[in-house]
Parts: sequence; C-alpha cells; structure tokens
Amino acid sequence: MAKKASSLSALGGLVYSTDAGRHCPDCGQPVDACTCKQQVVPEGDGIARVRRESKGRGGKTVTTVTGVPLPPDQLKELAATLKRRCGTGGALKDGVIEIQGDHVQLLLAELIKQGFKAKKSGG
Repeated sequence: MAKKASSLSALGGLVYSTDAGRHCPDCGQPVDACTCKQQVVPEGDGIARVRRESKGRGGKTVTTVTGVPLPPDQLKELAATLKRRCGTGGALKDGVIEIQGDHVQLLLAELIKQGFKAKKSGG
C-alpha cells in the first residue's frame, strides 16, 4: 500500500482540497490565488509584426498581428480595441490577433500610437 501512496505523490501532488477547492497544478496554490498564469508573457523580441494573409482561408483576406508582448488578458483587450478601430470582426487564436480584411496600414498606425514597436511583415 505504501508503494501506491508514493506513486500518487510523484504524479503531481494535491489536485483538490475541501478547504480551498481546486489547486493549480503548476504552483500548487488554490485556483483563485494562482499567480503563475498572470505572469506569463510571450517570449520574443517585443516587436509586433503585422501581415496580410489569404492562404488557407478560402480566398478571404485576414490581417494578423503577432509578437505583441502582453499577457493573455491584456492581449484580449487589445484585440477588441483593434477590431473596433477597423470596424470589423476578428479573433484571438494562440496569441495571434486576426482581423478580417486588409487593414495593415491602419493597424500599424494604431499599434505605434499605443506605444508598441510595430512593423510590416511579409510582402
């Protein structure tokens, strides 16, 4: 029986407690007090790259913004701001902001206005 207990502790430790509820598997803190997800900022050189894409999208043009050095919650707010500025829809997928349509110059100007280093990428 002691062998089972040691193998359970090797699997990752406490997952749920009746005192605090669910625990973060990374830091071991209760999910409400978890700080490891808030400190995640994407790696990179800090330059937002704006490019126009249409491959694999059924001929539809999409402008993508990658490399923005922000945590996920602030990145979501920035995506909403950029979509409103362009007056169109879009999405945030895996840290990449996708804006429907060709808005490269408008997004470059808006990102620079907000204090980001931004440059055009691709042709």
